[in-house]
Amino acid sequence: MGEADENPERSRENAELFAEKRWLKILAGYRQPRAGRSAFELAVTVVPFALFWAAAWAAVHYSFWPGLILVLPAAAFLLRLFMIQHDCGHGSFFAHRRVDDWVGRTIGILTLTPYDYWRRAHAEHHASAGNLDERGVGDIETLTIAEYNALSRWGRLGYRLYRHPIVMFGIGPAWLFLFKQRLPFGMMRSGALPWISTMATNLAIAVVAALLIWAVGIVPFLLVHLPTVLLAGAAGVWLFYVQHQFEETHWSKEPDWQFQHAALHGASHYDLPPVLRWITGNIGIHHVHHLSSRVPYYRLPEVLRDHPELADLGRITLMESLRCVKLVLWDERTKRLVSFREAARLATAR
Repeated sequence: MGEADENPERSRENAELFAEKRWLKILAGYRQPRAGRSAFELAVTVVPFALFWAAAWAAVHYSFWPGLILVLPAAAFLLRLFMIQHDCGHGSFFAHRRVDDWVGRTIGILTLTPYDYWRRAHAEHHASAGNLDERGVGDIETLTIAEYNALSRWGRLGYRLYRHPIVMFGIGPAWLFLFKQRLPFGMMRSGALPWISTMATNLAIAVVAALLIWAVGIVPFLLVHLPTVLLAGAAGVWLFYVQHQFEETHWSKEPDWQFQHAALHGASHYDLPPVLRWITGNIGIHHVHHLSSRVPYYRLPEVLRDHPELADLGRITLMESLRCVKLVLWDERTKRLVSFREAARLATAR
């Protein structure tokens, strides 16, 4: 008898791994960006952002306070700018490293995100997503049930507070974009580049803010720009959360962890309505993005169109994603994310 007959489970795993390696070759055909399309995507994002920002300021200037609602579309286009910055970080927007880097650095002034520092941290996230042995850089802290139970009482309280929606999607984005990214936390000893990136971005932010304050006044500037940044930041954190924190995501330890499998099964297909897909730069097609990060965001729908079998992998809808907030601990036995309540029930049952 052959080895496959003796071990059908191993045979199945090998078949899955082969299939995933095939996807890498298939996706290579979508990695080439189109310079004209990239320039168009940038223009139709920057111009509306500037117009909505200016319109919101005009509403404040003329005391038309209902007009402050315009910070919502301004925040949406700022979020889309971040998605372009994200593609630049992967070298997939113009496919010209220098052009991508300088576009990304410029957008980073608006998104309050030091580009080169963020790019390095994000690359580590892509290289280790779903690896229980490589947590901690560029991702949301996720503990196993055993790790959580091993914490002190204060440690468990701290993790519960960190995972609370008010902290995760309210206080957290404010802390991240307004304060944490002003210093290269996590890379303080990683050479000069993270420091140069953060300090240069901080200086550029200060200059742009000073010019806008001089032009429009400090109160209108804060009334318009602060909520725009915070709303865009909260939406960005939510997207990043849902893309990896869903029930049937994938976590494993070495040597079981495999990049291709973790990419396809550890990232979700967040199937959003068309308008939200456009605003978020198709980042919801996250499993494909993780498998081949050099595919430009505007070509990700082509992948699903040509290979619809990928659409059902890790698919969650907008309504289904709301239930992901309560999933906070990884159960190594059932291989899924569970809530605090379910973790306690499982502990009692065992």
